[in-house]
Amino acid sequence: TSYHGVITENTEVVLLDPPLVALDKDAPVPYAGFCRTFTNSGEICAFTIHGMEAPFEAVVLNGTSGEGQLRARGLVDCEQQKEYTFIIQAHDCGSGPGGTEGKKSHKAVVHIQVNDVNEFAPVFREPQYHAAVTEGKIYDSILQVEATDQDCSPQYSQICNYQIITGNTPFAIDRNGNIRNTEKLSYDRQQQYEIQVTAWDCGQKRALHTVPVHIEVKPVCKPGWQGWSKRVDYEPGTGSKQLFPKMHLETCGGPLSSVRTTVELQTSHIGKGCDRETYSEKSLQKLCGASSGSTDLLPAPSSATNWTFWLLTDSGRDSDLIFRFEGRQAAKIPDWVVPQNLTDQFTIATWMKHGPSPGLRAEKETLLCNSDKTEMNRHHYSLYVHNCRLVFLLRTDFSSANSFRPAEFHWKLEQICDKEWHYYVLNVEFPVVTLYVDGASYEPYLVTDDWPIHPSQIDMQLTVGACWQGETGLYGGNAHGENYFRGSLSGLTIRPGHIETQKVISCLQACKEGLDIHSLESLDKSIKFHFNPAQSILVMEGEDLDHINTALRKVSYINSRQFPTAGIRRLHISTSVQCFGEDTCISIPDIDAVVMVQQPSEPRITITGVERLSWPASDLRAPGGIALFQDLHIISTVKKADAEDAATVSVLEELIHNLDYCDVLVLGEELRAEQESLQLHRSALTGKHLDATNSTTGMSIYGVDSMSNYEQVIREVRYFNFEPSLVTERRFRLTCSELNGRYTSNEFTLEVSVLHSAQTGLAGEHVNHLVAPPQYMQLVHHPSIIQDMSPSHMSGVPSAATMVIVMCIAALVVVVVIGIYRIHITHQQDAKLSETTKDPDMTWDNAALNITVNPMEGPQGAEEDVTEEEEEEEDDEDEEEDDNTSGESDDSEEEADVQLPTAARQNNKNWHKAAVSF
Repeated sequence: TSYHGVITENTEVVLLDPPLVALDKDAPVPYAGFCRTFTNSGEICAFTIHGMEAPFEAVVLNGTSGEGQLRARGLVDCEQQKEYTFIIQAHDCGSGPGGTEGKKSHKAVVHIQVNDVNEFAPVFREPQYHAAVTEGKIYDSILQVEATDQDCSPQYSQICNYQIITGNTPFAIDRNGNIRNTEKLSYDRQQQYEIQVTAWDCGQKRALHTVPVHIEVKPVCKPGWQGWSKRVDYEPGTGSKQLFPKMHLETCGGPLSSVRTTVELQTSHIGKGCDRETYSEKSLQKLCGASSGSTDLLPAPSSATNWTFWLLTDSGRDSDLIFRFEGRQAAKIPDWVVPQNLTDQFTIATWMKHGPSPGLRAEKETLLCNSDKTEMNRHHYSLYVHNCRLVFLLRTDFSSANSFRPAEFHWKLEQICDKEWHYYVLNVEFPVVTLYVDGASYEPYLVTDDWPIHPSQIDMQLTVGACWQGETGLYGGNAHGENYFRGSLSGLTIRPGHIETQKVISCLQACKEGLDIHSLESLDKSIKFHFNPAQSILVMEGEDLDHINTALRKVSYINSRQFPTAGIRRLHISTSVQCFGEDTCISIPDIDAVVMVQQPSEPRITITGVERLSWPASDLRAPGGIALFQDLHIISTVKKADAEDAATVSVLEELIHNLDYCDVLVLGEELRAEQESLQLHRSALTGKHLDATNSTTGMSIYGVDSMSNYEQVIREVRYFNFEPSLVTERRFRLTCSELNGRYTSNEFTLEVSVLHSAQTGLAGEHVNHLVAPPQYMQLVHHPSIIQDMSPSHMSGVPSAATMVIVMCIAALVVVVVIGIYRIHITHQQDAKLSETTKDPDMTWDNAALNITVNPMEGPQGAEEDVTEEEEEEEDDEDEEEDDNTSGESDDSEEEADVQLPTAARQNNKNWHKAAVSF
């Protein structure tokens, strides 16, 4: 006998077919079921299940009828087990006491099937799907998505339907999960699609979560560079930045033997050809270690350098001073600027931007010319452009050599007429003349000889932009403007007696921006690469495409300037491909991109320190003078956005950078050269890239150096005044600059008050009561507070002292007059008294003598009066000596505009020679 049952998962009762019944012959009613005859009792007491620990039990519902029921001992799960098979057997109650002698029926087999419940939803096998298609094609299947269901029955575990729930998409999906496009896709219209897909099982239960499907549209395969960005943003101060980190070359499967790629950085529109240092010419030469003695022939217009006032200027960017010549401008250089006769060794350097002039005859275009000032038109030396050739004329004096000698040196170079900025340096070491263009040297292709110029008494005139014709007194020689220059010049300098080394020349014209290779050591050895001197062009060549792709990803842009010029730098990439055994090969289109250099944060340079000083007049005459800026501090700050609240909050962050000049300007009346000066000891500049010039209007300290070095030097600036009685106050203004005036500091004003004898004692006593700085140096941080502390004392004492002194002098005069009168009367009455006056026993009658003592004057008052009279006599003598020696001071171009005669003073003989003003 066998039974077949069904139970639904998560229920208890098993439905058996046929029903569970045990038949006993002793029972009154027969049932189909177990065929066993019970002799002692007709009741069924129990059912027993055997085998495999089945999770079921059989219970007796009616012992008399033998009816039973099969139940699950716990919840059954179809997903864990779908079917069960076991043995069941019935027991009667038995005839003995307690049923101990009960009988068992025969064994019956039970088969049970667990029916499934749709309790699980479909789940996709992947969290997302990706596919790529080529534009212009219809695909039967782009990709297939697949979902599963954990239910155990086919009805609920099988996926019967998929659906795209994203609307308005050119895609469809079938019952098997295959996605296809319903129309041709266009790369230009859309390069990426994302659609959401869901699934249903056959019990109509929907997936709880949709799955995203990303479909990338690729263009029809065209050979070329892919994965590059048309714009690369560069943040100043971030060093080297990769330009194409994801770029690769697509060749569409064509066989290649070699690839050659050229990357060009175009910066001709930035400054003078690229981002260079924009310090002044003097500061740059000092920074690069150039020889001293250079003269700037095109300085910024000022009262002292007024010959460039009428020239056209183009400031351009970053304070670059550029002079534009349009064929009508020229400037005469004063005679004192440059010696009229240069030696056999000198250097001429300039930045020049020049191109051909359409529609004009190929005339000479003069950059620099030294010619006769009057009577004649002889050119002693000149530098000019003719037919896109650079020519240097040098005709030596007849007295130096009476022989046929080299006179004209010609160079034919593309740079002369390419309308781009180039740096030209002419090193003259006669008879050898070498031209450097952007750091590369060129020998003249043609040298012509000529006789030297005969000596004469005619003065010479140095001009820029044209030649001065001494015979006519005009520029250029005629009304047509011959010899006028057409182009732009900047930084035109001449240095007599020295030539520059190639190292210095390279430093003066070096670009601070260019191309770079990131992590050069990791570049594959099979890659060949080459930079041009300016690092604006990079050529790479290799045979392996993967190595070429890796190499191009390492190409970077770098700008070493702390404050670079903001704006666009253009990139141009050209590629040529060589194929195996083919006459024609694939063509790779050129690509163009830009590097956008962001605007740097502008620094704010701040000068702080004590703004008012009070010094006794005697200290101004001392050998060391007085230090003006002992408490000086220079800091620079920039505004930075707060990381926590970048939209609203900005904080000041200190920034370390260089300065290129600081000027100490005398406010009000200029310094009187015979009495006062500003001085700086030469030792203060030792070990620094700094120099200084001095004049009666102030002192200028220049050179590219750190702010701390500028602080140290400025603190050593001292003020001397050998006649302080003529001065009650001096005011000075200090300003500093970075990048030739691009960033300037605040105007720091210092007031120096001179305390004379009466003021010195009173002010010194008053300051001592305040426990202030040392005597003779009153540091006034808050003038209003000092004045309010004792106004009556400060105003009343000087007038009272004057009255007491006047009264004492008047009383003394009266006493002297009375004494003389009494002596005269006594001498007339008794002639013998004239001899007795020598008697030591004689006493002076001082009955009528009254001495008034100033109560405010100390016991040393009389001695101080005598000392002051002696000092006044010495000062008078010193003034005479100063007048005699003031004419002996010399002017120095590099060290001193005004040198005061401190060494001539008798009381200052211990002052070292190195301390003279410069």
